Amino acid sequence: MNVKAGCAAFLAAFLFTGATVAQDVTLVAREGGIVLTGTLQGFDGEFYRIKTSYGTLTVDGQGVICEGPACPDLVAPKAVIRLSGPPSFGTALVPGLFRAFAEGRGLVFTAGDGPEFSATIRDPKTGKDLAEIRFDPMPTAAALSALRGGSAELVLAARAEEGFGTRAVALDALVPIVAPDNPTPEMSTAGLAGALAGEVKNWAEIGGPDMPIVLHALDPDSDLQRSLSDRLGAGIIADEVHPDLAALTAAVAADPWALALVGRAEAGPARILPLTDSCGFPLSPSALAVKAEDYPLALPIYFLTPRRRLPLFAREFLEFLPTPAAQDIVAAAGYVDRSVARQPMTGDGLRLINAIQGAGEEVTLEDLKRLVNLMDGADRLSLTFRFEDGSSTLDPGSQDNLLDLARLIAAGQFTGEKLVLAGFSDGSGGAAANLTLSVERAARVMQELRTIAPDLAEEALPRIEGFGESLPMACDETAAGRYLNRRVELWLVPEFAAASD
Repeated sequence: MNVKAGCAAFLAAFLFTGATVAQDVTLVAREGGIVLTGTLQGFDGEFYRIKTSYGTLTVDGQGVICEGPACPDLVAPKAVIRLSGPPSFGTALVPGLFRAFAEGRGLVFTAGDGPEFSATIRDPKTGKDLAEIRFDPMPTAAALSALRGGSAELVLAARAEEGFGTRAVALDALVPIVAPDNPTPEMSTAGLAGALAGEVKNWAEIGGPDMPIVLHALDPDSDLQRSLSDRLGAGIIADEVHPDLAALTAAVAADPWALALVGRAEAGPARILPLTDSCGFPLSPSALAVKAEDYPLALPIYFLTPRRRLPLFAREFLEFLPTPAAQDIVAAAGYVDRSVARQPMTGDGLRLINAIQGAGEEVTLEDLKRLVNLMDGADRLSLTFRFEDGSSTLDPGSQDNLLDLARLIAAGQFTGEKLVLAGFSDGSGGAAANLTLSVERAARVMQELRTIAPDLAEEALPRIEGFGESLPMACDETAAGRYLNRRVELWLVPEFAAASD
């Protein structure tokens, strides 16, 4: 509950009616007449937390005057920010992010000397310590307990948890790993799912030698394994269980018949095994594919936050995470950053091969020529739009992408270029109907863009194109493949090329 200047009606229940018992502090509304008495629980430079007979209240410091021996100086005290979570995330991300945050504000960052990450951040002019940061690696269950109990302010996790706020910081791609001397050339998603479920037990069943698969995994209660179980809909039947990723990847690298699934950034000495879908479409965990959700095993990484007010310093750090400076640190750590990626369509020849090989009988040469002519000289942005199953409603990730697109257009990021919303369908049904559906999907995205950004100039808005089933991303034989194929991509075409079409 916040108490602000002028909110007399809000505080009517706390009207002063006579003498009060002596307390640590008394907060008096600047307009007078309204008084809260109680025991001071904390002050972060903005808000008082005070325990009263009405419960613990959070009170805006700008609206009250503090009286009593326990009143703090009206200066933010040193913020203590305690983080926890898997050691792989903390070691890779936390030090660089806090250093960039501090130095970007002209503050002095000093790392601690202990085995676990710690640091202080201070004001270079006054020498005053502004923040003390510490990362305690621990299993997910213990980290969440610490966050819930107030002994941690932030937790790094690979999955959202009910009862906590989330701030996305990075992306990773789940990849199968094997020993460098494992001769298996590639693995299909169906084969991987079978191996993880314990149904595929021999490498010969998935294109390898006649040797048993030895499946490695982390403890079932670990953050990564819980995320994998959520994604697969079942737990992993592991032959070998390890306490951490370093031990897991070292064991896999040393055993020619071992198999594990980990984040791409944590593959360590093991070899990443190329992944295909059930029809043989290659699934590359490139940065653009992960951001565009073309790669089906993308893994978001979050900072989880408690349902209580964090110190101002911690809140400002969370606001820093989407900035280019923060995302540069994410990319340098080996993860996929969340910035908008751009890639020339000429570097995407594999998709054209897939388009030709996967084209159904109803996809004509003229259809493919129209597609290639527009792709020639164009770039693709990672902002891709998909819809919730069985509806015309954009899914949550696509809604975020739409906001990003509106901001980029408003900022004039595409001067001299024309935006194209290119709609695609899966291969179910007839080609003519699919072409119509793809145009309708692109038009729906345009309609949503106009709704959220009605002030955008008409000439700055994308044009709409539809190509039906002519550029499949994945196999239409599976529900996951059909979902990947039903999409609207965002292309950038030079203005002169767009005018000549």
